[in-house]
Amino acid sequence: MGGPATAVVVEFPLRGEWVAVRTPAYKVPSHGTELFGQRYAFDFVRPDERKGLHLQPAGTVRSFLLGARTRDYYGWGQPVHAAFDGRVVAAVDGVPERARVQVVREAAVALRTTVGFDPARNGFEPVAGNHVIVQGAEAFAVFAHLAPGTVSLATGQEVRVGDLIGRVGHTGNSTAPHLHFQLMDASDPLRAKGVPCAFAEYLVLRDGGWERVERGVPGRGQRIRSVPDAVA
Repeated sequence: MGGPATAVVVEFPLRGEWVAVRTPAYKVPSHGTELFGQRYAFDFVRPDERKGLHLQPAGTVRSFLLGARTRDYYGWGQPVHAAFDGRVVAAVDGVPERARVQVVREAAVALRTTVGFDPARNGFEPVAGNHVIVQGAEAFAVFAHLAPGTVSLATGQEVRVGDLIGRVGHTGNSTAPHLHFQLMDASDPLRAKGVPCAFAEYLVLRDGGWERVERGVPGRGQRIRSVPDAVA
């Protein structure tokens, strides 16, 4: 796989504490497919302070059986920021969002979207939901599964690193509110190949303390924090 030495280094697009549940540090392709330039893609979810991976206040059993409101997930509505200076080449909003997350149903929806999926016929939107693609000097960045009505940019708009892209949501092929982030070598996900990505700096929780990482690729299950949030 492409490591930090060969990766395009960008700023971490989220603020606060997150966990990478899919990452090329664990396996490549990280999502099990080369389709849509996802070879080196990340999925980030926002946990609370409890041990394990608790993404919303309801208990595990209740959440599994009854589900939980999408807006109750800690990650939902969190701001997503531009990872580098660039120009918006695609901005999609208006894809509806399921109001509740129910584990079995979400898995069934994901399976239905995946099995028999024809990229040429269905395109990128059923997978990515609301999304933004930004062209930078070295790669194109995809920010996917954004909440409806939160995409704050338009095609052709120039952006600076740190500008607001949108907010974390649960649209497209999503099993819970999260940010899907990837780099690719072309603007069209149907034809693009994935580009290795590393983040310029972040903090990782190790042995009860936060350690600074530069030009790093978060490991699966690692708790990480954005540096601006952590040092404030």
